[in-house]
Amino acid sequence: MRLALLAGAAIGLAGVAHATELKQIGTIDVPGTKLSNFDISYIDPTTGLYYLADRSNKAIDIFDTSKDAYVGRVGSFVGAVVKDGKVDNDTSGPDGVLVVGPEIWAGDGDSTVKVIDSASGKTTAALSSGGKTRVDEMAYDPKDQAFIAVNNAEDPPFATVTSTKADHAVIGKVVFADAGDGAEQPAYNKEDGMFYMSIPQVGKDPKKGAVAVIDPKSGKLVKMLPVDGCHPAGLAFGPDGNFVLGCNANGKTIPAQTVVMNAESGAVVATVAGIGGADMVNYNARNNQYYTGSRDNPGGPALGVIDATTNKLVQTIPLKGGNPHSVTSSEANGHVYVPVGAVGGGDGTIHVFAPN
Repeated sequence: MRLALLAGAAIGLAGVAHATELKQIGTIDVPGTKLSNFDISYIDPTTGLYYLADRSNKAIDIFDTSKDAYVGRVGSFVGAVVKDGKVDNDTSGPDGVLVVGPEIWAGDGDSTVKVIDSASGKTTAALSSGGKTRVDEMAYDPKDQAFIAVNNAEDPPFATVTSTKADHAVIGKVVFADAGDGAEQPAYNKEDGMFYMSIPQVGKDPKKGAVAVIDPKSGKLVKMLPVDGCHPAGLAFGPDGNFVLGCNANGKTIPAQTVVMNAESGAVVATVAGIGGADMVNYNARNNQYYTGSRDNPGGPALGVIDATTNKLVQTIPLKGGNPHSVTSSEANGHVYVPVGAVGGGDGTIHVFAPN
């Protein structure tokens, strides 16, 4: 599908190293059933292909970021499951998605991880997590060929570490018995070889969260890094050994903010005021920026742009409706992608931004 360029948009990305503000340069249409329900998005740095968990079409949609165009979809997922007249997020799918070599790994609402051959588009395995609800967000350790996936809707939530080798052996399982509100986005830290995972709430106090550190080799919990006043969801690594936390804090019980932490010390190095209510977050080294999918930001849904050197808020870009909780970006051209569903005034397309 074509990229609908906005009038007067200037991409001009050559030599961009420390971009400041972003500008919307267009939208990408999603064919089939109108995009209204979706989840995680991911860009494969090797191929530049963008993958979106599209529940409306019960598939993983694939886009070419060099052309900002739709190229196809794969898989057969449960889709947006409706119960009592509403979509049941806990049993809908696809959810998390990423690429492992020649395969696409994606969580589904039936508590399985679907392994899809990229070349043929065929599902070659459905790995049961042992739960009853969706397999949500995930991360990959290429060094140890280990994969972690989160069952965030279980009570208590748990994470499973699995080998990506042919046997798909389960390496370990971590149960978060004290988690008061699920478990969220994991990320692989190449500096220490560990998985880091957001735990929104520890115990009964919504202001007390943590980041779990998990060893991919053993599949065991190493430690918990406490974080207050954030209720963390998204997690993405940036420069200087730091990672950004997308805080669910939306100003009602906790100030709307975003937190940057250091992995080695476990200390909060910055609290970014003015942007909150985030789910997924992303870091782009080319632009040297963090991005937040702040669907519950006070004043309305927004894309947050944070400078990763100063840890200062650069820009808050309003997004009209559409539950815009998913965000990712291309290291090749610096484009930032935010799906906006056809609900609450959204248009059911993927909004594309670039450094201005």
